[in-house]
Amino acid sequence: MNLLQKQGFFNSLILYAGVALGFFNLIILFQRILTIEEIGFFNLMTTTISLLYAQFAGLGIGNIILKYFPYYRSEDKKHGGFASFVTVWSLVGFVVFTILFIVFKDSIISHYINKDGGPLLTRYFYYLIPLSFFTLVFSVLENMALTVFKNVFSSFLREVGLRLFTTAGVLLIAIKLIDYHVFLMIYITANLVAVLLLLAYIAKGRHFKFSAVSAQLISERKTFLSYGFFTVLSGSSFVMIQNLDTLMLSLLTKQSFAYVGIYGTFFAIAVVISLPAKALSRTSLQIIAQSWVANDLAKIGKIYYKTSVVQMLIGCLLFTGLVINRQFIIMLLHKHDYTPYFDVFIVVGVAFLVDMTGGLNGYIMNVSRYYRLTTVFIVSAVTLCVVSNWILIPRMGMMGAAVSYLITMFVLNFAYWLFIKIKFNLQPFAKAHLYILLIFAVCLLIGLYLPPLKNVFVDMVYRSVIIGVVYVFLAYTLKISEDINVIFDRILKKA
Repeated sequence: MNLLQKQGFFNSLILYAGVALGFFNLIILFQRILTIEEIGFFNLMTTTISLLYAQFAGLGIGNIILKYFPYYRSEDKKHGGFASFVTVWSLVGFVVFTILFIVFKDSIISHYINKDGGPLLTRYFYYLIPLSFFTLVFSVLENMALTVFKNVFSSFLREVGLRLFTTAGVLLIAIKLIDYHVFLMIYITANLVAVLLLLAYIAKGRHFKFSAVSAQLISERKTFLSYGFFTVLSGSSFVMIQNLDTLMLSLLTKQSFAYVGIYGTFFAIAVVISLPAKALSRTSLQIIAQSWVANDLAKIGKIYYKTSVVQMLIGCLLFTGLVINRQFIIMLLHKHDYTPYFDVFIVVGVAFLVDMTGGLNGYIMNVSRYYRLTTVFIVSAVTLCVVSNWILIPRMGMMGAAVSYLITMFVLNFAYWLFIKIKFNLQPFAKAHLYILLIFAVCLLIGLYLPPLKNVFVDMVYRSVIIGVVYVFLAYTLKISEDINVIFDRILKKA
């Protein structure tokens, strides 16, 4: 098993363990212990505002690390003072952005003061600062670890560790030992613990040494600043695309955090579909960055194709499983507020499939010499997302936000695909993708028309097993992915 397969395997295990724990938190505990508004605020705080805050405050440092570290890598582990440079850059950016955040506090709060759940933002506004700081530091450390192909532990901390703290906090609310206020404090503390553990892990590996920043690195500061500016726009804009629907639902509807709670829950369930993409991309990113240094287009093209096929194949299976088990999901959610809005989940799920099928197109552009165009594409997509949300949400409510997200994902991925095809003659699509669509359609229809059983749990198991067996059998027989077939061949030989 090569490095990509090995780390992808472990990251997949961690991601799925994390999503299982996340499902337990969000679908079982949150729905039974927290109000819809409290769920909405927690989602907005942890997956939208803090991420955007960290993106802007970091001034593109994550992308700078991944793109430029290979040029400064050295045997003495000082890397031209790269670690020192990253530290100063991150701290300066965070201080500047935090000052602006505090200055505009009243303007931010005024948008929510009369909406459902609005007082939560007023009360916990300053909690966003330490949470965003820890989010930024963790992201920096994680990217530094990626440059030396050490990404499994950071994945565990983010996907499993933080969720375990969340589980503990919600359970403490359930037994009335703490309130929502302390729960948020526990979550912020969990982020601090994750940062300290990841820092200790990286220090133990002795891959980096703090030293004076080299003259060569200082001379490139304008290049870094330019690249950081463009990539912070593209990176922050991509985070905005995934969160604008949530933000605009909170701004354009009276229900505000209540809608955010429902939509955010369905969005979080749909994220399950994208987990294979996250697992594969973590190691693939640095391999592609190194391939650009060597101008190895053949390797980039190979990874581009393989990630697209595997992501689409697994994503379609997961999407099918979620859709055919609609009644089971609604039952788990417990609150009747979700029942009328399940179609919102379906549309968001299709948007995730579209994005996954595009493979690593955005990152391939982002570390190429055309990285500035990535910013143009992403900012244009943000504009499209804002306009479509502004038009559709007042008319269609949550479904308007979902349709807007689907439109944005399709247009953005099509633009990436077209540009990479024209400039580098690379594109990920082949007959394997048509076979996947065929398998997907067949299994979805079978799953939807299987006779329902009275017991919801038994129905979920029998429906999932039948569709899983049919899907895997067809994918294996048609040889959709060589890598997946090799894994199954090994399992069959051992059996």
